[in-house]
Amino acid sequence: MWINQWMRLAAERITDNREYLIGLDRTIGDADHGENLDRGFRAVVDYVETANETDVAELFRGIGYTLIAHVGGASGPLFGSAYTRMGEVATKELTPTIIAAMLDRAVGGIQKRGHVVAGEKTMFDVWLSVADAVNHAVDEGADIDQLRDVISESAEVAAQATVDMVATKGRAAYLGERTIGHMDPGAASSQLILQAFSECVN
Repeated sequence: MWINQWMRLAAERITDNREYLIGLDRTIGDADHGENLDRGFRAVVDYVETANETDVAELFRGIGYTLIAHVGGASGPLFGSAYTRMGEVATKELTPTIIAAMLDRAVGGIQKRGHVVAGEKTMFDVWLSVADAVNHAVDEGADIDQLRDVISESAEVAAQATVDMVATKGRAAYLGERTIGHMDPGAASSQLILQAFSECVN
């Protein structure tokens, strides 16, 4: 199923970029983002490979709970909430409308759990931008193949946009304007995860 494929590919991308994410987090955070996510997504792969779930919502719920259990800091609950909420609308067969609804639910989950808004230099900036871009594309009649490009490109642009932002949320907020010039680690990992998703959409 595409869900298993997404989790395997996301885990691979996180592992490949583990040191990069650690480096980003070392500059404006605790230097543990890459390590935590690597551990969390390895656990997710173990879960989806052994789960006998045929219920998509239950599978996503399990992914969310696994991330919460294995990813330290704020990222675990935030990513966990995103996946749990996506599972409320995800289906075995994806359509443009379902993809848009999944991303909207993920945004809602992250915002509710993290009490975040746009422009605070967090992972939320990437998920919100991608969801907005996908909704706009769906309204314009985009098909699945077109959405793959929309997701990938909007995730990259949004992550890059955090470089010029001042962090006003989380540990990075203590550094204030010194965070300008550095990409948010959560934005970077979200880009990797969403681009992996785009490659599994079919």
